Amino acid sequence: MSACTLYVTAANQAEAEQIGRTLVEERLAACANVLGAIRSFYWWQGKVQDEPEVALLLKTRPELVDRVIVRVKELHSYSVPCVVQWPIIAGNPDYIRWLEAEAKPE
Repeated sequence: MSACTLYVTAANQAEAEQIGRTLVEERLAACANVLGAIRSFYWWQGKVQDEPEVALLLKTRPELVDRVIVRVKELHSYSVPCVVQWPIIAGNPDYIRWLEAEAKPE
């Protein structure tokens, strides 16, 4: 199976939508789901932050992950954006075939 999900956090809804749409249009991802508002607690520059963010899921092929990370970094407002890969262990075979067919940049 050649599919994975990338979890990305964005500063706001507009940024998540722009990143998701761009990656789908460029065929680096077959699908982008903007999950909406989340509240994040994390260490940054020596202190704990408490910030609203927006979660984004990208469905793609493992061999495209490095290219997706580079592109997210180009599009993102953060200097160190969260982009982490979650493997897809199993799933609807028809969906996985569709994902594999659509995540194919020119």
